[in-house]
Amino acid sequence: MNSNKNYFFLALKTSLPVFFGYLAIGIAFGLMLTTAGYPWWLAPIMSVTMYAGAGQYIAVGLFAAGTPLTMILITEALVNIRHIVYGLSLITKFKECGKWKYYMIFGLTDETYSLLTTTDAPADSNKGKFYFTIAILNQGYWILGSIIGAVAGSLIPFDFAGVDFALTALFVVLLIDQIEKSGDFFPPMVGMLTTLGAVLLWRFGILKDANNILLIALALGIGMISLVRYPKHRKALAENKLTENQGGNE
Repeated sequence: MNSNKNYFFLALKTSLPVFFGYLAIGIAFGLMLTTAGYPWWLAPIMSVTMYAGAGQYIAVGLFAAGTPLTMILITEALVNIRHIVYGLSLITKFKECGKWKYYMIFGLTDETYSLLTTTDAPADSNKGKFYFTIAILNQGYWILGSIIGAVAGSLIPFDFAGVDFALTALFVVLLIDQIEKSGDFFPPMVGMLTTLGAVLLWRFGILKDANNILLIALALGIGMISLVRYPKHRKALAENKLTENQGGNE
């Protein structure tokens, strides 16, 4: 019982930045949903079953605009394609998580990924249980925020202008936190440069649809980081393997 309490309070402390961020953008999502004319109870349903953050924001706008279901599915797939990269980088960590990994695959958001990649489980602990607690707390924050926003939006007249910027603000805070912990400026610099490049491609008419800016920026960023980092990663793996073989021969 004490072990469970320790997991919970440590995970709670670790996830506090996400709590404040998710509460804010969850409220913004709930307000956006009801402002678009949907019932408040749709917010917790989407947050429990879909749980996609930016994807939920986009889904509301697309549904409100009467976008065909096929286009909505394609758009959501493109927006969330980055999670493939997230998942690949967490394969080793998730192998240690046992039965908990199935929920964690579902609950892998940008903010949860940020915490999982910068937080180590306590020594001699059940890693899967600890990481699971972080992930499910994060979803709980998101559900709570979306319910508060949806209920408030259905009861109180509200001017929604500028509220949707909360999601961008949270990403900025998490980015700063991750840079401070890792000291690695290369990925964010690549992200900024490739995003700028994609925007310029659209501005000069080379890229016809502004909706593809994110996809192009992601593709360019992944390609550039892979070209620079993969040779170093491969060399490090080879050196580790050589060290292990030498150790086994002794």
